[in-house]
Formats: sequence, C-alpha cells, structure tokens
Amino acid sequence: MAVTRSHPVFAITFAVTYAILYVLAVENNWALFTYHPVAEEFHFLVEKAADGPSMYWYGWMATAGLGALFIAAIVARLPAGLTNRLAIGLSWAAPLATMGIFVYLMKDLGGKEQRYRHALTARFGGGF
Repeated sequence: MAVTRSHPVFAITFAVTYAILYVLAVENNWALFTYHPVAEEFHFLVEKAADGPSMYWYGWMATAGLGALFIAAIVARLPAGLTNRLAIGLSWAAPLATMGIFVYLMKDLGGKEQRYRHALTARFGGGF
C-alpha cells in the first residue's frame, strides 16, 4: 500500500484533535454513552445510575474518537497548499499538553475539591 500525502496529514490531525476533544469531553462530560457495570448495561449519552457507579470513560473516548475522525477526514481532503503548514515535528505537543492538563485537573482529588471526582470514578470504578 502506497502512502499518499493525505495519510500523514490524517494521522497528525487525528492525534492532535483527539487530545483536544478528549479534554473537552471529560471537562464537560460529553459522553457518547454511559456504562453501568453493576447492571451491565450501556445507555446512550450521559445517564446517572440508580445503583452503583456510572462509567463515562468509554463514552468520552468514543466522543473524542468520532470527532477527531470527522475533523481529520476533512483536513486530509484539503489541498496540499493548506496542509503543508502542519507542524509534523510538534505533533507530540498536544498529547503531552493533554497529560499535563489532566495532572493539573486531578491535583485536588485527595483534598476538599471533588470537582473532578467523576473522572476517577469513571476510569477505576466507585472506590474513590
């Protein structure tokens, strides 16, 4: 399979866009679906569980993935003149910045600030 000009453009755009959309999905709780492990059920969009924890992590990943797929597909179809300015060497910066943002957002989880508690509950269950 030959690699065309649009493959690297798609990959870079997807990686950067996914990282940005993932932060937005977690911060605003834009879950495409919710998983309830106690009931072993999936529900469309965000839904609180009646019994046990609600896990939004899968939905956040799906939201960011579909959004990044859509945006990367559009950017990959743009003319070469518009996409030549993509900083291929700096494509690692968005995922690295995303990790830093999550470290900052979760810094107060052990203290009085519980605003981001839903992130750990969704990722690891209700034991937090």
